[in-house]
Amino acid sequence: KPYATGLRNPTALAIQPGTGQLWTVVNERDELGPDLVPDYLTSVKEGAFYGWPYSYWGQNVDTRVQPQNPAKVAAAIKPDYSLGSHVAALGVSFSIPAMGEKFADGVFVGEHGSWNRDNPVGYKVIFVPFANGRPAGEPVDFATGFRGADGKTRGRPVGVTVDPKGALIIADDLANTVWRVTRNK
Repeated sequence: KPYATGLRNPTALAIQPGTGQLWTVVNERDELGPDLVPDYLTSVKEGAFYGWPYSYWGQNVDTRVQPQNPAKVAAAIKPDYSLGSHVAALGVSFSIPAMGEKFADGVFVGEHGSWNRDNPVGYKVIFVPFANGRPAGEPVDFATGFRGADGKTRGRPVGVTVDPKGALIIADDLANTVWRVTRNK
């Protein structure tokens, strides 16, 4: 049976340690311009409807969809956290205390990067801090340099995971590389 519906393109799933809550990153719809619709990180609630295809970011109606479904739009819930439009979030992993105090509570998100913007976005791994089990605060750039200031793309983060010793593992499908990022001790 379906657990939740209306998620356009949930690309990665993670279970929150200590709570068992399911989270996902979602690539939202295209062709509404460079600044709509934001890709997002959200908890996945059993029985919830997240809007696709009738609405986005809660109850914002996508007028391109016909026939409309006002009842579905009214039921659509707003996601927890905007990652920005067209960043193409493809990976998500919860951090662990072994990653150090700054990165002990939150999620890492692999942003594959945009394909449909004049000013590209994404092409990095970010850390979204959590407090009290929820996203709290601005994202922190964790691994960058996949796209240089010269506009040349050198890598595209896809999957991310944390190893038991606190290293972040990043799959890069452009460089055909798996990166292991550790902290200085």
